[in-house]
Amino acid sequence: MLLEAPSRNQWWDVWDQFKTHKGALAGGAVFLLIVIGVVFGPFVWRVSPTYIDFTIMNAGPSWAHPLGTDELGRDLLARMITGGRISIAVGLTAMIISIFIGTLIGVLTGYFKSLDGPLMRLTDLFLSLPVLPLLLIAVMLFRDVVANVLGRDLGSFMLIVSITGVTSWMHAARIVRGEVLAVKQREFVLASRSIGTPPHRIIRRHVLLNIMSPIIVSATLGIATAIITESTLSFLGLGFPPDFPTWGRLLYDGIGYMQVYPHLVLWPGIAISLTVLSVNYIGDGLRDALDPRLRR
Repeated sequence: MLLEAPSRNQWWDVWDQFKTHKGALAGGAVFLLIVIGVVFGPFVWRVSPTYIDFTIMNAGPSWAHPLGTDELGRDLLARMITGGRISIAVGLTAMIISIFIGTLIGVLTGYFKSLDGPLMRLTDLFLSLPVLPLLLIAVMLFRDVVANVLGRDLGSFMLIVSITGVTSWMHAARIVRGEVLAVKQREFVLASRSIGTPPHRIIRRHVLLNIMSPIIVSATLGIATAIITESTLSFLGLGFPPDFPTWGRLLYDGIGYMQVYPHLVLWPGIAISLTVLSVNYIGDGLRDALDPRLRR
């Protein structure tokens, strides 16, 4: 009597396909190292990122300050660690907001035909707006109002992530809509509709579970987009306050000294580039791994 082998979990197949993408593995390793560094770095490197020492202004790398110091004598390594925490937190939070809005709009437009026209025209309207000028105007208009309600630091954080998330959901919505249009014609969805299953239950139990692949890929790429957006705002001087370091803010602070002290912009620039590049590679690997047509 032959015993049937236990069924293999589909996530193991996804992992096997993901491992074949060398760039995705390298990107995952780099991103994991960056996250570990910014999360556990303060427990290893205990230098205060706000301590000012005018005797060592703009100093180069040394044993006491491995990445050098800035124009006020503050340790760049400590500020890079703190800035990494904030930048990655902004990327993750803004990604959650954009994916939630994009998934909601995409599911509604794909499943309910009556909502397809109005919501897709709204999506086209948002796509036609110039994102960067809109971000700059929104920050200038609401920064003081939000700061008075939530405080300067928390208010700046909530304002940046909210604006970034609200202006970056459109591509996710279009991708989700296309997947929902295909899934709702599948036999199991038609069978559920024929027996009178409410739409909200069909969406929750059948549709969402079968469109998780594009949502996950959009989420990974959304992190990189949010980090770039925050860095751009901070680089233009409209992001976080000067004493609230992010990688983009460190670039902005060092731009006036970059010709004489290039390390002030070199390290935050490398950190932003490595983070965004690694997340993009992870997204490419997940896109290939979650596509059943590419699995072996």
